[in-house]
Amino acid sequence: MSISVTRRDVLGGMAVSLLAAPAPAVAAAGSHPFNFLVVGDWGRGGTDHQSEVATQMGRAAEAMRCRFIVSVGDNFYPKGVQSTDDPQWRSTFENIYTARSLQIPWYVTLGNHDYRGKPQAQVDYSKKSGRWRMPARYYAVSGSELDAPYVDLFFIDTSPLVHEYRVDVEDAMAANVATQNVPGQLRWLDDKLGRSKAAWKLVFGHQTLHSGGSEHGDTPEMVELIEPLLKAHGVQAYFNGHDHDLQHVQRGSLHCIGSGAGSSVRPVKAIEGTRFCASVSGFAAMSVRPAKLSMQFRDFTGATIYQTDLARHPSMSTKSA
Repeated sequence: MSISVTRRDVLGGMAVSLLAAPAPAVAAAGSHPFNFLVVGDWGRGGTDHQSEVATQMGRAAEAMRCRFIVSVGDNFYPKGVQSTDDPQWRSTFENIYTARSLQIPWYVTLGNHDYRGKPQAQVDYSKKSGRWRMPARYYAVSGSELDAPYVDLFFIDTSPLVHEYRVDVEDAMAANVATQNVPGQLRWLDDKLGRSKAAWKLVFGHQTLHSGGSEHGDTPEMVELIEPLLKAHGVQAYFNGHDHDLQHVQRGSLHCIGSGAGSSVRPVKAIEGTRFCASVSGFAAMSVRPAKLSMQFRDFTGATIYQTDLARHPSMSTKSA
């Protein structure tokens, strides 16, 4: 059954019963869950609920003892950053996400708005920052490096896949995406996913795969080029931003988790496979164990507006469980 909640609903009567229910901690007692937060489309200098979302992220990260944060792109509006000394680093990132619990690694992907500036500057900022982690425009992090060998993380660069950006001559977008080797990235992803023996394979990018968002919806190039690889290699979840909302769409064994509500939001509707969608600023809180992945969406007031467990792909090994 799908659920659709608007910002007005969340703050008003239709969502009262949902929000009034006590939210169990994501990190329940047991075998050391692997906890992290996912947020996207946040870079607005603290406006449009960005500061409120940041406050609630800090509280959630502290309560859950999160290992890291994932940003699924559009880190700086409207046109990315120009250098590693761009003032937006302070006004939109360093001075917003100030909670002690958020001074942990941030694994970052690039969005289309980031490509309107100088995306390489965001890669290079990793050398200046103690928490900003983007070693390349696409990269993988082995769970073994994070003391969680049952999960592998893959961060992809999706804007170069989208044809319309290659003909966008209004700013630097077309020139920036034209320098990227799309076939090379696809070969890399196919190889990395194929080599992974982790029980959980989680992929993060900016563009949507399947989405009921009013601005973008499904991204055809992602459906054509990325979805077959995810399904072939038993990926359980793909996390994205781009549409400014919170969504959980399931197609077969693949879960599409939209967490593009780090600041402003837009309308969203249920589509085939929608298990939840909401037009409200917020983020995703994730907890992974060898045999189970639990997720919540939390809004800018701190309320848990959705929670569920995801099943591990049946083809994955159970040795770590």
